[in-house]
Amino acid sequence: MARILVVDDDTTVREVVVSYLRAAGHDVVEVGDGESALAEAAAGPIDLVVLDLMLPGIDGLEVCRQLTERDDVLVIMLSALGTETDRVVGLQRGADDYVTKPFSPRELVLRVDGLLRRAVERATPAAELVDGDLFVHTGRHEATLAGEVLALTAREFDLLRFLLANPGVAFSREELLQSVWGWSFGDQSTVTVHVRRLREKVEKDPTRPVRLVTVWGVGYRWEAAL
Repeated sequence: MARILVVDDDTTVREVVVSYLRAAGHDVVEVGDGESALAEAAAGPIDLVVLDLMLPGIDGLEVCRQLTERDDVLVIMLSALGTETDRVVGLQRGADDYVTKPFSPRELVLRVDGLLRRAVERATPAAELVDGDLFVHTGRHEATLAGEVLALTAREFDLLRFLLANPGVAFSREELLQSVWGWSFGDQSTVTVHVRRLREKVEKDPTRPVRLVTVWGVGYRWEAAL
């Protein structure tokens, strides 16, 4: 669970975002202006800020600049301004991601979780994920099965690490594309191809997978070893 600050002067947008983030298990604080955002961030540790660009008083760009200068905090900027120049300016001010309004609340939650997960992975480079005889060494960027090193591409490794870190959870191709590839859009067949290749390396019989299983009508799920 992360502590997240949602900053938006639009009450409706704020309520929707807060509702989805709390449903995802996060501790969420909400404010409606830049001055309150800076005060809330100064009052206690914040892991991530969902920050609207157009705010009364201190605007979102200035809030982002001040937050990232004084704290190690993640920032997702929200804006109705979706040009490349607007996105670049936001990222240059310290934002980690930029979401254009109107947006999907579910996609926003995926982006939040993706940023938080990558932050944890960077902070714990020696972390190890284990599932039976399968080991994923995140620090060494290496995976072994029954003591043998698997020949994985960088993206196959990222996909394996993500699934192994979330056993029992069914993910759609769209969600995997966002969480593993970091793409908010793209050809979902890319996920299908990588799943097939990964099965060839981690399953005894890739045609009858028992680890990386298909959830019909949804996508894929990692079944942890008993």
